[in-house]
Order: sequence, then C-alpha cells, then structure tokens
Amino acid sequence: MNSAEEITIFPLQNELIKDINNTNDSFKVFGKIVPIFQSGKWSFEEKLFNETQEIRFPDDQLDWSQYINQEDKALFLAYKDTKSIGQIRITKDWNHFCYIENIAVKKEFRGYGIGKLLLSKAEEWAKQRDLIGMSLETQDDNLGACRFYVIQGFLLGGVDTLKQSYNPNIETTLYWYKLFK
Repeated sequence: MNSAEEITIFPLQNELIKDINNTNDSFKVFGKIVPIFQSGKWSFEEKLFNETQEIRFPDDQLDWSQYINQEDKALFLAYKDTKSIGQIRITKDWNHFCYIENIAVKKEFRGYGIGKLLLSKAEEWAKQRDLIGMSLETQDDNLGACRFYVIQGFLLGGVDTLKQSYNPNIETTLYWYKLFK
C-alpha cells in the first residue's frame, strides 16, 4: 500500500455489519506506561518488557444496528478497495467528549495512517455535535497504542488501578484526552 489516500471510510450500514470484527487482529505487548502524578499533572515513563507477547481481544458482540444513523453514537469502517481494514466506534459521552469505544486497524495496514484517518473522522463527527474533545482508555501494557495516542495529540488525564481488578495481567487503566482548541 502506498498511502492512506487509497482508503475510503464509510459510516456503518446494515450491509457492512459483517465486516466489523474483520479488523480485530492481534497486537504486540512489549512494554507499559508507568504514570506519574506531580504538581497536578500526569506524565509517564515507559518500561519495556524483556519478552514480547501477542494479544487479541475477543470479538465484540453488540447490537450493531444501534450504531447506524444515530445522533449519539457511530461506527466508521475503513476500506481499501472492498476489504475492511479498520474501524472506529464512538459515542457522545455525558461529559461532552466523544468517547472512543474502540479503534482497530488490521495488522498488515498498521503504520500507513489508517488510525489517524479514523481519528480524524471521529473528530469531525464530534465537532459536528459541538463536543469539546475526544477521550478513550487503554491498559497500561498497551504501549504501542499509548504511543500512537500521544503522537495524535492525546494527553494522559487520569489513572484507575481498580477497574481491571479481575485481570491479574493489567495493573492500571489509563484515560487519554484530546481537547479541541
């Protein structure tokens, strides 16, 4: 693939529902974020692991029709030709942020700007609804995703050490925010 210019992004329609979970590929876990709260601001350090693991989240099983032609939520799919290669699922949150429920790009299309295109689509959607920014959460061990969000202008805004208590592999949930200027 040469560039993200060959990509089209469509809002979810009934005929596209079959493609949603096609974008759910595994990803590498190679380090974690260690959050630091000092003088009222969050920062972080990175800690690389000695070994890399591949992780894949289970496919989401939602009523996808709830994301079609809705004012308060949407799902956009990225395609190269007729192949679904990425998705972003968003909702209008109570705090006037566009909450990103999920963003995924097929493994072989990562690094080509697809995630950035999907975030831009979400930002456009959010601004049309007069929202003040975008927010999302990651686990502390998803360093690749965290690095991506930082590059896209997200700031660490909070940490929760109890949310993932059922999962012994995840110590901390991180909350990221991008405010619109």
